Amino acid sequence: MKLLHLVLIIMLCCCPAMAQNDNGYKSDIIKGKTGDIKLTFIGHATLMIEHKGNVIHVDPWTKLADYAKLPQADMLLLTHEHQDHFDTAAIEQVKKVGTTVIYTEVIGEQRDDGKVFKNGDSVEIDNVLIEAVPAYNLVHKRETGEPYHPKGRGNGYILTIDGKRIYIAGDTENVPELKELKNIDVAFLPMNLPYTMTPEMVADLAKAIKPGILYPYHFGETDTNLIVELMKGNPEIEVRIRKLS
Repeated sequence: MKLLHLVLIIMLCCCPAMAQNDNGYKSDIIKGKTGDIKLTFIGHATLMIEHKGNVIHVDPWTKLADYAKLPQADMLLLTHEHQDHFDTAAIEQVKKVGTTVIYTEVIGEQRDDGKVFKNGDSVEIDNVLIEAVPAYNLVHKRETGEPYHPKGRGNGYILTIDGKRIYIAGDTENVPELKELKNIDVAFLPMNLPYTMTPEMVADLAKAIKPGILYPYHFGETDTNLIVELMKGNPEIEVRIRKLS
């Protein structure tokens, strides 16, 4: 029995910091320069990030959560206009007086309560540097020949929080501009076919930008074992699989 207890303690110590919130969602803790950064996995492309009392929601979606039971947003990021990323009901639940809302030009044509970011825009708000980067398809297209996500319509975001650069890609493929990203500590890369990347595309982009931690997200029915296998030769990149289908 003592041996079993010892093994359990060792396993807990060796696993990444992971916890379950009171609301039932799993979270990981990333160590910033001065405090913890908490990443909560709501599901699909929906995330919540907390640091020193500040709450950031990304692409909230009421299909996945009762946002009345979650902390409201100090900052809200919307990557593009598709309904699983741009849910007005969820937005109204997470917003409060003073929430900073950041979205694309297309969303800005429908709302006037936030800041429009184009690819390449950046600003620092409440000690968080937000950078908008491209998010689009080159390969995966509709029957009409139009990309699922045309160039210039969507944003990915890089958030620099307490010295850590967290890249949330939105819906994109491994397009050339993204392979130039530097100093990424954490990357959330989509793997939802046919709309975003294949596991091979995710591996290609991850190997180019070399995040310390890779979270495949928004992966639908794609087998996450494939990306784990593809990244085996890159021990400097820790692949973490969480409930983000």
